[in-house]
Amino acid sequence: MSRWRRGRSYSRYDMYPPYVPVAVRKERAAKAAAKLLKKGATHQPVRLEGKTIARTFWGKAWCENLESYSDYSNRLPRGRSYVRNGSVLHLDIRRGEIEALVSGSSLYKIKIGIKPVDPKRWKRLRHECTGSIGSLMELLSGKLSERVMGVMTSKTGGLFPAPSEIELDCSCPDWAEMCKHVAAVLYGVGARLDTKPELLFLLRHVDHAELVSQSGAVEALTTGRGTDTVAVLDSTEVADVFGIEMAEVPVIPKAPGRKARKIVKAKPKPKDGKKAGTRAKPTPRKTKIK
Repeated sequence: MSRWRRGRSYSRYDMYPPYVPVAVRKERAAKAAAKLLKKGATHQPVRLEGKTIARTFWGKAWCENLESYSDYSNRLPRGRSYVRNGSVLHLDIRRGEIEALVSGSSLYKIKIGIKPVDPKRWKRLRHECTGSIGSLMELLSGKLSERVMGVMTSKTGGLFPAPSEIELDCSCPDWAEMCKHVAAVLYGVGARLDTKPELLFLLRHVDHAELVSQSGAVEALTTGRGTDTVAVLDSTEVADVFGIEMAEVPVIPKAPGRKARKIVKAKPKPKDGKKAGTRAKPTPRKTKIK
């Protein structure tokens, strides 16, 4: 459909902003980040090492889940280039919500809402993982069996959100529901899950500790009981690594006990009435005089 303006025709494709080279986008992103720092704003940028966006199980699974939906296929490639260029200046993942700042032709604000996991689905996930996850360390590091990986990444009953569970909003003038800035933020989430996989469970309103099959897994991490291969960790270290609060166990002083009496066995008395421990005098030998 063409329109006329000032004596010339143009199509709806002319409404897209002009292409910005990679070098220019990187320069703009650096300037926008410097301005944020001058204003005293706290920001959490997404920085990649090389062109690989995600390297761990949870990060890769998030990106693969996005790419499996045809609704997102048109805008995801532009989003990959944006996140690789360092255009995602700020990415904050909270409970059911993602907020971000992306540098493009201007600085755009992105807000993404993620619905909670259906309680029935979460119950089914817990049931299917029973006996398969030994500790929080195994869960967060992605050291899971192929069966559990398949359960977690299932499009119909897994942990990752479907397009119907995601609400997208960007301040850019693009009319599309998923613009390249939003796509860059979604890829940035995959990169962030490489270092903080527990944020996925926070985003979906669930507690990742519920997936651990052994009830004493946290105790085993802090005391080393029940296994010879688990390293002994302090409770404060466990709280820092896994983002959980360990309850403080009150120290109850022991009641002072009575000193045990020393039992001394009495020495048996000899039958002849002599004191014990004394040797009998030898009987003198009689010599016969011839």
